[in-house]
Parts: sequence; C-alpha cells; structure tokens
Amino acid sequence: MFAYYYDLIESRILKHHYNKINREIWALALPNIISNISVPLLSTVDTALMGRLSATHLGAVGISAMIFNFLYWNFGFLRMGTTGMTAQAYGASDMRLAMLTLYRAMGLGFFIAIILFLLRDPLADLAIKAFQVDGKQAELVLEYFYIRIWAAPAYMGFLCLIGWFFGMQNAIIPLVLTIVVNVLNMGSSFYFVQKMGWEIRGVAIGTLIAQYSGVLIGTLILLIKYRNITIRTTWASFFKIDEFRVFISTNKDLFIRTVLLTFVFAFFYSQSSAFGTISLAVSVVLMQFINWMSYGIDGIAFASESLVGKYKGARDGQVLDDTIRLVFLWGFVFAVAYGGLYGIFSDSLFRVFTDEQAVVVAGREYHFWLVLIPVIGFASYLWDGVFIGLTASKSMRNAMILPCILFLFVYYGFRSSLELHSLLLALSVFLLARGLIQTRMFWKEGVDLD
Repeated sequence: MFAYYYDLIESRILKHHYNKINREIWALALPNIISNISVPLLSTVDTALMGRLSATHLGAVGISAMIFNFLYWNFGFLRMGTTGMTAQAYGASDMRLAMLTLYRAMGLGFFIAIILFLLRDPLADLAIKAFQVDGKQAELVLEYFYIRIWAAPAYMGFLCLIGWFFGMQNAIIPLVLTIVVNVLNMGSSFYFVQKMGWEIRGVAIGTLIAQYSGVLIGTLILLIKYRNITIRTTWASFFKIDEFRVFISTNKDLFIRTVLLTFVFAFFYSQSSAFGTISLAVSVVLMQFINWMSYGIDGIAFASESLVGKYKGARDGQVLDDTIRLVFLWGFVFAVAYGGLYGIFSDSLFRVFTDEQAVVVAGREYHFWLVLIPVIGFASYLWDGVFIGLTASKSMRNAMILPCILFLFVYYGFRSSLELHSLLLALSVFLLARGLIQTRMFWKEGVDLD
C-alpha cells in the first residue's frame, strides 16, 4: 500500500513538474510565434505599394529589402548572444551582469552601425553589382539604400533590447515592440507613398522612422519596468577582462556561424535562377514555405534560448534536461503538422503566393520536399536555441562548417542531373547534417559545451 501511494505521489509530482515546464515554454513560445508571423506583413505592404507604381519600383523595393536582409542577418548574433548570456545571469540572480551584458551589446551594436555607415559607398556599389541591377532600377535601389542605412544604429540597438528582454524571460515586450514597429512602418510608408508621393523614398523613410521609434520605446520600457536593476557602470566594469573576453568570443563565434548560414541561403537564391524563370519562381515560393515553417519552430527555439540559459545559470541540470526534452517534443509535433499541412494543401497554398498557372503546375513536382524538409530539418532550429541558451557559441560555429561543405558538394554533384531538385536536396542535407552534428555534440559533452 505504501508503494502504491508513493508511486501516486511521485506521478503527480512529475506531472506538475512537466506541466510547469510546458507553461514556461508556451509563455515564451507563443508570443514569439505571433511576433514572427507579423514580420512578413511588412514586406507585403511595401511590395503592394511599389507594385502599384511600376514593375521597376516593385523590383527595386524587393532587391533593396533583400540587400538589408542579407546585410543585417549577419548581425543577428547581437540578439542571440545577448539572450544566452542574459538568461544565464538571470538564472544566477546576477542582475549586475545582466545589465552589463546589455550595455556591452549596445556598445558593440553601435560600433558596428558606425562601421556600416562609414562603408556605405563601397557597400552600395557591392550590392548593385551582386544583384546585377542597372538603369532606373539601380537609381531607385541606391535612393532606398542611402536613406535606410541611417537606421543602422536603431536596428542594432533594437536587436540588443529584444535579446535582453528574451534573456529576462519576457517575450511579451518583444512581441509588443515588434508589432508597434511593424504597424508604424506600414502606416508611415503608406502615408509617404500614397499621400506625399515620395515613391520608394517614402518606404525607406517609413522604415527609418519605425526603427528609431522601436529602439526609443524599448529603451523607455527598460527604464520604467526594470528601473530597480538598471545600474551605473564604469569603464573598468564595462571592460572587466574575463567577462568582456567571454562576451567578445561568444559574439565572434556567432557571427562566423551566421555568415555561413547567410551564405547558404544567399547561394540558394542566386543559383535558383540558373534553371530558368519558372524554376526561379517555384524556388521563391518553396522558400516562403520554409520561412513559414521556421516562424513556428523558431518560436519554440527562442523559448529554449531563454529557459535553457536560465536553468544553466541556476545550475539546475535536471530541469534543464527536461526542458530540452519537451522543447524537442513540441518541435517534432510542429514539424509533423507543417509537413502534413503542406502535403495536403500544397496546391492551394502555392496559389496564395502566385496566380501563374505555369508556376503552380511546375511546383507540383517539388511538393514532397515540403513534407520532408520540416521533419528532417526541425532539430537544427531547436539545437540552435539550446546552444544559444548554453552560450555554446564555439560548438554552433563548428557545427556549421561540415554541413556547408556538404551543401556545396551535394549541389554541384547533382546539379546537372537533378537541376532544381539538387538545390533542395543540398538544403535538406545541410539541415539534417547540422541537426545530427549538434545532437552528437550535446550527447558527448552535455551542458558543458565550450
């Protein structure tokens, strides 16, 4: 009888334990998923505004947005590194280190923004050559570029603030800030283009205003909500040698990892055009499906960044392990759901992105990739979140090298025989290899990575 009641009590304790972790995961994941979904609305509005002017304007805003996406994506380490280090400081109840992490991230972000601004001319020339634009379209792209580059300090500061709030286990503030920035961006762009007649300049100025508004509102929230832990610091504290060395090393590794990731997706886009106009259109739509998949799974990955970092900082290994198990369980559920929905409704979903019958028909040949990629690729997204929480930046960097080599090897090995399928096969191998390598790293080294 005692054994019966012991087992009953133990099972209830375990149920309560896992329910608590699940609540924590979804309290962070759900706002992140909503925030991620709100992002594509901005590009939709900009595209619609320019599409009503001319095909030249439409192409110019698309290229301009892509230039900044690829440029700024490489500095996503500011958010990732800040989240991981802040979450660990939060778990250890070290609010001094949490605040210093934000100050250091903001300082590094503003330094990067200054460098980008000083290099604006060669960056603009490189972008024009890389995307092979000329004539009137090149003029429009440059007009957009030279306005939006002024927003670099705001963008970097916004990344740092979002990362810090995540690390402090708060996903609501980043959600509110993201929605506010996107609404301001869409509203001001509409006003400047439709009412003021500023064309592509209006879209760029709208983005500029929205991004500075975002960082100012975020700073105001920080000063009000976290006024009890904001600290004055000295240069000696800011550059405290052991902490600062860890900060720089972590961000350096994350930067290298992100550059390699950016290269893979930039290469995917650039090579898609080699197989003809229809294949290029199909690949663009397929990538939209992959992006939509990432919005859901990244929401769970962002939650794991915050929770894994917190429990590592608190040195609670059991809860940390249980959190990782539940994160992967929910990630797998999402991956299967995405794969199932894509498999069943792929034709209808294709028509959301294009009304060209030739593209829809050609896309049917690639539907099975939409079922396969979420299932074999979800682990790579989730391990990124776990490793960020562990601040295992060196492992993240190293886990990217071999998959990048495999990506190129598979593509060039099958390009002539499989054409566009070779790119999708290479991307699948890349995602699978990353997930497997990171899994092996974690099993071998556990929470002591790096």
